[in-house]
Amino acid sequence: MFKLIPYFKNYKKEFILGPACKLLEAILELILPTIMALIIDNGIANRDTGYIFRMGGLMLLMATIGLVSASVCQYYGSKVSQSVGTDLRNDLFSHISKLSYTQTDNFGTSSLTNRVTNDVNQIQLAVALLIRLVIRAPFICIGALAMAMILNFQLSLILLASVPVFALILYLIISKSTPIYKKYQKKLDRAGMIIRENMSGVRVIRAFSRGEKETQRFDSANDELYRTSVRVGKISQLLNPLTSLVLNLVIVVILWFGSISINNGSFLTGEMIAYIQYVIQLSLALVVVSNLVIVFTKASASSARIFEVLETESDIVSPEQAVHAESGGDISVQFKDVSFAYSSTGDNALENISFTAKKGEVIGVIGGTGSGKTTLVNLIPRFYDATAGEVLVNGVDVRKYELDALRQRIGIVPQKAVLFSGTIADNLRWGRQDATEAQMKRALDIAQASEFVSQTADGLESRVSRGGVNFSGGQKQRLTIARAIVREPDILILDDASSALDFATDSKLRKAIAEQTTGMTVFIVSQRAHVIRDADRIIVLSDGRIAGLGTHEELMQSCEDYQQICAYQLSGEEAAS
Repeated sequence: MFKLIPYFKNYKKEFILGPACKLLEAILELILPTIMALIIDNGIANRDTGYIFRMGGLMLLMATIGLVSASVCQYYGSKVSQSVGTDLRNDLFSHISKLSYTQTDNFGTSSLTNRVTNDVNQIQLAVALLIRLVIRAPFICIGALAMAMILNFQLSLILLASVPVFALILYLIISKSTPIYKKYQKKLDRAGMIIRENMSGVRVIRAFSRGEKETQRFDSANDELYRTSVRVGKISQLLNPLTSLVLNLVIVVILWFGSISINNGSFLTGEMIAYIQYVIQLSLALVVVSNLVIVFTKASASSARIFEVLETESDIVSPEQAVHAESGGDISVQFKDVSFAYSSTGDNALENISFTAKKGEVIGVIGGTGSGKTTLVNLIPRFYDATAGEVLVNGVDVRKYELDALRQRIGIVPQKAVLFSGTIADNLRWGRQDATEAQMKRALDIAQASEFVSQTADGLESRVSRGGVNFSGGQKQRLTIARAIVREPDILILDDASSALDFATDSKLRKAIAEQTTGMTVFIVSQRAHVIRDADRIIVLSDGRIAGLGTHEELMQSCEDYQQICAYQLSGEEAAS
């Protein structure tokens, strides 16, 4: 929780005035029972109506001032808690976007989502209560106890004797509930993951009639979450009954001995009423303190989860003496004995990869599922860093470039076509913010997307629904290709980017890219031989190693893996030509 202190620095005024107002309200609340005792013992006992009205007016004034003070504190508490929550979410979102693919995979999407939403909500609640109650509740406890001791020290010994009992109850509840709440957060992450998988894969689930199985899987995760929630709830809910039981027993004992003092004449009736009021104030304050302990226990666990993310330094950053990507020379991309593993304990996904891609060349990358095709091209824009060897762009190791400058020169079309809500023009400008209409139309022409875009009601200004669900798979792929091309990059990476296109459209696309992107180095990743057969050179991958490198004709003579791929996919005439 102390790590949150830097987030409070912009709200010093609120952190001073809010608790100060609440402290004023607490002071006035502590004085009221004493004034009530004076009214009973001096006003009512002596039938002094004027005294009663004067003291009653004073009580009304104090209550009004207390109400105003409490309202000011409530306002500051709400303002600061919402502001801190906003700042935390902004920092989390910004930091998560800087983490490498490996790090986000390790955390998990559902876990990161819960940390940005649920965990920050717990922090907001804790911050609000920090301003509103953290000073007030302990002050009321101490103040009520002090006022009670002033009224009758002997009776107050009973209260003091109950303090260790309260402390023991708090300790047991906290020690038992904290680890269970941490388990609850992890189970909440799992439930969120299942929900996310089912929402994104609902069509696949229905196609394979897996709805019942997925429902059972969610029910199982939800039941675990429920049981953990009930378990921590059962422990937490013991706090209020146990503290109330102890306090009520204390009140009974105080009333017993207090009545004896009244009968003896050593304790006035008004003083006894005031004393009971202070005991009640103390009991209510202790209940608040108990609830605060639970809230801050949850907030502490949430804070640890939040700062686990914030304190994770991205393992892919720009070097201090970064160079800017510059075009020039004949060599565009070069791999020198590159190996890569997703984890330090895992096997290599790529091993001893070496090749050179010249400026303007079209490089095809083919291989079986899991051969490392996508992994290879992901090393070029530094989505991952090679564990051995060097990846060079324009003769410079990619780890020496400033990240944004490097990626500005690379256009990427991922395996899964992703569009964002907005317009078609908005999506195309992701590739280049200052793109003109002419540049966007040229990119659409190359991507074979002009025809269907022109048929929409508003053309470039046509709306794109969340995730592009109002477009077909092939249309989304062509729009993502256009988005990459509008950037006019030095290097264009098409990672299985035409899998949803028919052969004719795919052929036109590759022809347009070859003819209208002169000087651009193009990497085409595919499992289909006809897509890459016309590439200047083809890299054949097998189990993370290069099994063959050359033109289609050369590989048909020298590479057995490539021959097998073509034998399955191409007719004899196509393979030979």
